[in-house]
Parts: sequence; C-alpha cells; structure tokens
Amino acid sequence: MEAAIAILALTFVAFVVLGVYLTVKAVGAAKRGVERTVTQARKAVEDTTLRAKSRGQVGVAGELAQLRLSLRTSMRATQDSLHARVEQDESLKESLSLFERLSGHGHELDDELKRLEREPDKRRVGERMPELRERTERIRHAADSLRWAARDRAQQFADDDLAALSAEIEVESGALRDWATKGPTTGAPTGVPGGIPGSAPAAPATGSSAPAADGEARASWPEASGEQGSAQSWPQSQSATVVDAAAGTTSDAPQAIGAAKPAPVYPWQKTAKPETTN
Repeated sequence: MEAAIAILALTFVAFVVLGVYLTVKAVGAAKRGVERTVTQARKAVEDTTLRAKSRGQVGVAGELAQLRLSLRTSMRATQDSLHARVEQDESLKESLSLFERLSGHGHELDDELKRLEREPDKRRVGERMPELRERTERIRHAADSLRWAARDRAQQFADDDLAALSAEIEVESGALRDWATKGPTTGAPTGVPGGIPGSAPAAPATGSSAPAADGEARASWPEASGEQGSAQSWPQSQSATVVDAAAGTTSDAPQAIGAAKPAPVYPWQKTAKPETTN
C-alpha cells in the first residue's frame, strides 16, 4: 500500500514539474514572439519616418535621413539573403560571419547618424557630411557585394543543376525513341517461319522418304514386333537392310530385339503391279 502511494506521489510530482516546464517554455516563446513583433513594428515605424524625412526635409536633416534609410535597407536585405541561403549552402557561413562583423560597423554608423539628427549645430554636421557619406557608401558597397555574390552563387548552382537535368532528359528521350534509330522492319526475319520472332524453322520429318518413281507410298518406321505383349518401344540397336528386288531400292528397317525369325515383309513394301491399258 505504501509503495502504491509513493508511486502515485512521484507520478503527481513528475506531472507538476512537466507542467511547470512546459508553461515556462510557452511563456518564453510568447515573450520572444512579442519582442520580435515589437522590434519589427519599431523598425517599420523608423523606416517610414526616415522615408518621410528624406522626402519632406531639405538640407542636412534630409540628407542624414536618406543616408540612414539607404544604410538600413542595404544591411537588412543582405542579412535576409544570407540567412535564407545558409541552410542550403554551408559555404555561406563564412560570409555570414563577415556580415556580422560588418553589421557592427553599420550599427555604429546608424547610431551616429541618429545622434547627428538631433544635433543643433547644423554647421558642424555639414562639415562632417563628406566623411559620413564615404563611410555609408563603403558599408553599403560591402553589404551589396556579399548579397550579390550569394545570389550569383545560388543562380550558378541552379543553372548547373538545370543543365545536368536537361542532359539527362535528352538521354532518356533518346532511349524512349529507340525505334527512330533502328528503322522500319519489313517482311519476316531471316530463318524464322511465318515472320514470328523467336520461332525456329521447322525440321523435316525423320525417316520420311520421297515418293517413288512409280507413285509408291512407304511407311516412316515399321513396327519393331508384331507381338501384343510388347507395350513400349525399345531403342533401336541396329538397322537391317531390306532389299526391294522389284523396285530396285534399299531401305533401312530396325530389327526386333531378340527376334529369332527374320523381319516380316509388309504388304506396303511390295511393288504394286502397273495397270494394263487396252
């Protein structure tokens, strides 16, 4: 009884711990989702504000807003491009690490431009504008170079894969059209009776003899023995030559095994008398 209560208590504690763990994980995921949403909303608002300032204001303030907008747009596009392709191409990890280092310089420049927007001494800000434009252009050029290199690499891989696939399809298409290289087949194949592939030519009947000059028909094989008790045919041991004196021809007939008397002469082996005509 005590063991059952202990097992139930441990099960209850395990369920409680699991529930707390799942709750903490869910709260953390929700918090990160909210923070991500707030960050994206804040970036969208900042981009909209910078776009409005770059178009609505003139002078140093408008130029600063334009530099910030171009810098943020280029860095964000490069970041999204590298993160989207790094899972498919492992070699982009080095490029992503270089971009992280470049992002440090970009964030530093963006913060400096943001502070200069609130600077009341516009003359001092105007003196620094050539330097700020050069730094912005260098960072933008590096980010654009990484982004376009990654895109060109992905495009090259896609072109190579498409070329290989096209070659395989051409080979398969040629294999499917194999009749075009063989040409049409007319008539029956040589040595095949009736034009049926795979059939062998008919062999002549064994032991059959051509009709005699006087129209006599002969049997293929004479019976080995005239006794009724013999049900099987035994292999032929030797051949006896039967001479037809009337016809002047010879024929081979098998001799019966163990037969004491000579082979009988059958009626069809006799020469038929020619019919007389008046």
